[in-house]
Amino acid sequence: MTAFVAKLVVKPEKAEEFERLQTELRVLAHKHEPETPVYELIRSRDNKNEYLCIATFTSEDAFQFHQTTDFHDRLVPGVLDCLAEEMDLSFYDIIGEPKRAAG
Repeated sequence: MTAFVAKLVVKPEKAEEFERLQTELRVLAHKHEPETPVYELIRSRDNKNEYLCIATFTSEDAFQFHQTTDFHDRLVPGVLDCLAEEMDLSFYDIIGEPKRAAG
């Protein structure tokens, strides 16, 4: 399994639009991407303009699929337009992933 954490700093006047777009992206990812078990947006308590987007994927292929969905292509440009600075994106490997039962 793989994951990313994106630190996103948003223009204050764009926060509402950013949250709307990210919420739609989360809902669609949960609905249409069964191999994306986690896709969440969290906001800092100390800096209301700073967010983390955390997502996990069952494989690199699942991540690539996420990147090419029609809703990703539609929503992400608007998300990026809301940012006050460049996104800080880091990738991680998930340790101790659960064993999957044979089909």
